[in-house]
Amino acid sequence: MKKTLAILAALVSLSVHANEKLTVGATPVPHAEILEFVKPTLAKEGVDLDIKVFTDFIQPNQQLALKNLDANYYQYRPFLDDYNKTRHTDLVPVVGVHIEPFGAYSTKIKNIAELKDGATVSIPNDPVNTGRALVLLHEAGLIKLKDPSNTLATQRDIAENPKHLKIRELEGALLARSVSQVDLAFVFANYALEAGIDTNSALIVEKGKSLYIEFLVARPDNINDPGLQKLAKALNSDEVRQFILTRYKGQIAPGF
Repeated sequence: MKKTLAILAALVSLSVHANEKLTVGATPVPHAEILEFVKPTLAKEGVDLDIKVFTDFIQPNQQLALKNLDANYYQYRPFLDDYNKTRHTDLVPVVGVHIEPFGAYSTKIKNIAELKDGATVSIPNDPVNTGRALVLLHEAGLIKLKDPSNTLATQRDIAENPKHLKIRELEGALLARSVSQVDLAFVFANYALEAGIDTNSALIVEKGKSLYIEFLVARPDNINDPGLQKLAKALNSDEVRQFILTRYKGQIAPGF
């Protein structure tokens, strides 16, 4: 009996002192890099952070909804809201971390005035970012939208296209590769950084509105999990703020 109690006590002790595992999905740059930065801090607080890297914008949410992930970090609220609406999920934002510029790049022209009639422009193919790119094209005077305030605009909402631009919608991960293949390509900062594109070379740029702060995202059933809350606190720390400022030199900005 005493031996059994001793074994049980040892097992309880192990469970108390064992690190809690937290599995988080992220795109490579800068999200996974920022998570890697806070990993040692979390380890000291008893949280073993397992970072799963994804190269697309759908799987991290799917895997989170299926409970194969505890959280993800790669998206902003409009994208999350649209995903929840169209996929009938209820994923929830935890804390905002950083803001990325969204810009259009070219290897064929030096400024927008050089864009020729009939030029090909690549933009993201998901509803939220299609609209984001079209609004920027409108603001640059290249097209006219029926309602420039509509962040979910589609090509059907283009009222005028004086340069007869050929607009191609591509998956976000393919946009950086398209820069050399089209006349103008909209690329997310994370993919631009990963591809070695200088975000300061964008011919059209949205430096980052608060609407597009990138969030750590979880589910209603685990948002108050102690390990997740430790991660949220670490991501909003002064140390992470300084890491973002130093590592990315203004190419992305803290969002908290």
